[in-house]
Amino acid sequence: MAGAPAARRKETRQDRDDMTESPAIASDEAAAHARSEWCQEVLNTAPDRFAAGRQIARRLGAIVEGDRVEFGFWTPELQDWRIADGDVFLEILRPRGEIDLTASQADVTFDRTLLPVCRTEGFTFAAATGLRAGNRDEIGDFYALVWRDQEGALHRILDPLASSLPYGAFAPAEIYDLNAMQARRQDKGYFAQVKGDKPHKFPPPTSILQVHVPTATPGGTLASLTRQFERLAARVGAGLTLEPDEELFAGYDAVQLLPVEPTTVYEAGPDFWTDTESDDEEVTAHLLRPDTTNWGYDIVISGMATVNPVLLETARPDELVDLAAVLHNFPRYPKMLVLDVVFGHSDNQGLNALNSHFFAGPNMYGQNLDYHNPFVRAILLELQRRKVDFGADGVRVDGAQDFKWWDSSTQEMRHDDEYLREMSGVVQNVAGVDYWPWFVFEDGRPWPQEDWELSSDYRAVIEDQKDLDPDLFQWGPLTFAHNTPFIYTFWLSKYWRLQEILKRGSNWISGTANHDTLRRGTQVNPKLNINTRLGDTKNEILDKAYDNPAVSILTYAALPGVPMDFLNATARASWGFIRNQDDKYGVKVVAEEAISLKWQVDAYSYSVPGAFRWLKEMGFETREDLARFLEFLPALVEVTEYDLNTIATLLNAVEPPLAGPRPFTVGTLKQIARAWMDDMHEYCNVSHSTSRLDPVQTNAMRRLRMFRLNNPWLRDNFRDDDHFRYLEPIEGRTVFVALRNAPQGGEVFTVCHMEGCETEDIDPLDLLPDSVSRNDWHLTIRGPGIGSDYTGGPVVLRDSMGLVFTRGLDITHLAGEPH
Repeated sequence: MAGAPAARRKETRQDRDDMTESPAIASDEAAAHARSEWCQEVLNTAPDRFAAGRQIARRLGAIVEGDRVEFGFWTPELQDWRIADGDVFLEILRPRGEIDLTASQADVTFDRTLLPVCRTEGFTFAAATGLRAGNRDEIGDFYALVWRDQEGALHRILDPLASSLPYGAFAPAEIYDLNAMQARRQDKGYFAQVKGDKPHKFPPPTSILQVHVPTATPGGTLASLTRQFERLAARVGAGLTLEPDEELFAGYDAVQLLPVEPTTVYEAGPDFWTDTESDDEEVTAHLLRPDTTNWGYDIVISGMATVNPVLLETARPDELVDLAAVLHNFPRYPKMLVLDVVFGHSDNQGLNALNSHFFAGPNMYGQNLDYHNPFVRAILLELQRRKVDFGADGVRVDGAQDFKWWDSSTQEMRHDDEYLREMSGVVQNVAGVDYWPWFVFEDGRPWPQEDWELSSDYRAVIEDQKDLDPDLFQWGPLTFAHNTPFIYTFWLSKYWRLQEILKRGSNWISGTANHDTLRRGTQVNPKLNINTRLGDTKNEILDKAYDNPAVSILTYAALPGVPMDFLNATARASWGFIRNQDDKYGVKVVAEEAISLKWQVDAYSYSVPGAFRWLKEMGFETREDLARFLEFLPALVEVTEYDLNTIATLLNAVEPPLAGPRPFTVGTLKQIARAWMDDMHEYCNVSHSTSRLDPVQTNAMRRLRMFRLNNPWLRDNFRDDDHFRYLEPIEGRTVFVALRNAPQGGEVFTVCHMEGCETEDIDPLDLLPDSVSRNDWHLTIRGPGIGSDYTGGPVVLRDSMGLVFTRGLDITHLAGEPH
């Protein structure tokens, strides 16, 4: 990005300011100098550099304060490179004329203003008046820090703490008025009711709906998801009968979003912001609306304080606040908003967005973060604080076992449990109310040690912080990635884990259907010992395995903890590793995902008009065409050790010839990989599955969630008078029975046929412990597959059937969603 003042006379910025009567942009050097002196004072007087960093981080980014905007950057690289103060500027980019952030592409000319800065050690500050701050209705000025090299070229340093990134984490940020956004939020009363003399601590929810925003609704945006919950709230409030697709969202009191942070961009381009012409007074840029598809976890750390623009219908981060408000204002049972944050690693692309001081070396995902750099540590916690201040009641921390630091004294990586404590100790403030959110950690240490499935106790963070927060949670053993409930003997093989859940599962997330388990399920070899009783086709088997009535009854009516369901699983929609940004390894990723075609896509689904349109355009007109290609590709990736040129040559030699673009080249292989990802992303959208939903299934599962919601005591561990066992002798089937005793009086008895052949004609109440009376029990929930005329007595139980009996409990709420 070179810059030299143009020699010709042209319309000046002052001319344009005079015509528009907008205030001129002016540096407030006194404010910048004062902030710089304040920074030095903090560095000099704070107990240590981390304490100083915590204070200074609150002033980083672009902060709107009345008519003035203050800017702060952590720029140790400028010290490393010995860049003089006079060669560092705050760059303000004001679009000339109207700009539509939602347009697919545009060439936009910006007026550029370069303002002086003040520097203190590794921090750079600036302040200015006359700037436009963005809000829901108006677009703000864009900004970055720039420095000039010896050839006169300007180089950008982007703001990792930006509040709005309409063109992603690798482009200039938008000045955004967060105070205005917070002032307009519609859930202030929700927070006001918990305001006290000390920060409020949000308790755990009763059950969680996990949602991947881009595949949750036809629109694929936060605004579209908000409208879904607005409609549900209106219908629940009016006491209307819910349709099957609405029941999928009902009965939960928490919604957890997969990460909504900006993610990686296209490795081989195009960039979403490309300067085409520039000098010291103007910049012309080619702009593309971000359109990457991603499952959410390929983050670059930079931009974590705001929202991925791909998820924004309006390009305004207010959409996340709107969703929080609709959930918080839900009739009778407000729903918590839980955000999934990823601070355990950065994709390698993060090296292009952040200075090198953020990183501690490569790992299997990309880059480790340097948690022991006090300023990195402080900035990461500040990013977390700002994100959760959008209005989340809960936080789920991805991959907590990956938060590590190198101990040079022992020459090993050690878990940074102190940092995890600092994460859960961050105080949030929304609508003037201080609070601590509910925290969940995914931590499977000693993963990735080979014996982790056996040796992990899933309690490392719980035990470390139990004295600080008795309500802190972890993902439980049946929720972690590698669970495959469609393989025969799964449930008996996991019985020892179930025993652990009974005794100590009160602080575990439970259930087997989440984004990780469903993805792993699609990667299982179909030739293994698959439970064919779940369905007649591989599609049916996979769908029922992760939306299994017996598993849900076990989870919601018997087991401790907080159940969680993944929307794509309960909708019986597809899911997988969907990321279309890869260039170098995209073909390899598709080869690894190829087996999912066998599990999730049949000939009919492939033939539907509009489905798999990109692959069809490339010559894979039928599923058979694609399946044959995907039989060869994984094998060739393995035997050639991923030599794309050799793979293309060998594919061209196959007889009879493969379908697809001819001839195969490295370029066409990469195009096929991109088409696969884009088509699968569209195929996974829940809206494609709603017409096939079984109303008996969706209604039974909603009633089950309402049962749990009205019996929150079920979260607690089993007591001495509770019972759990499997039916013996086994005789080719696994049937679990459980008796729970409510503290206030009343009992819940469940019978769940998990897998195997059918039972003989049995009376479920005969399976009660001998000391428990068989009288006065009421059949409260019957799982799908059991006729509506059954109210008790002998019954034949088959795979996936389940029953819930109660005694002495109020069950009137099960008539429908409360309103």
